[in-house]
Amino acid sequence: MNDLKQDIIQTESIVRETLEQVMDPEIRALSVIDLGIIPQIDVDEDNASIVIYMTPTFSGCPAIHIMQSMIKDKVHEILPDYAVDVKVDFERQWSSNLITDKGREALKNFELAPPIKFEGELDLEKLKDAACPRCGSHNTTMQSPFGPTLCRSIHYCYDCKQSFQQFKPV
Repeated sequence: MNDLKQDIIQTESIVRETLEQVMDPEIRALSVIDLGIIPQIDVDEDNASIVIYMTPTFSGCPAIHIMQSMIKDKVHEILPDYAVDVKVDFERQWSSNLITDKGREALKNFELAPPIKFEGELDLEKLKDAACPRCGSHNTTMQSPFGPTLCRSIHYCYDCKQSFQQFKPV
């Protein structure tokens, strides 16, 4: 492998590790990497520039600009000699299936039920399926598909008698 290609791989690895420290502004326990919103990082060593593509969880997310700024600032902190551009990519569709296993565990620790993984079309029955993040029971019911934010629903656990929120599968 030539030196330039090795440098690109090393710089991209540094950027990915750095983005593990950039937390979703709404769910502070979940990094943008574990949320699965960083599908691509382009490194141009010749011009000392980095383009980071960010796919929002939904197009109307109010935190898009905040996350762009947080990502850019954090990468500049670690790689100050690089020009950094964070492009919002609306061409690729984000799916809750992109949340990493580490991210799913972080959601549970945040007492937010992770979304189920699914294939094909998502129907109401899949939206209703939520394991309680406190006790793990599936003896739950969806109280409302509308939570405090568009990406959450409200559920109730019959076993531990607690309400909880689920990150909606999309």
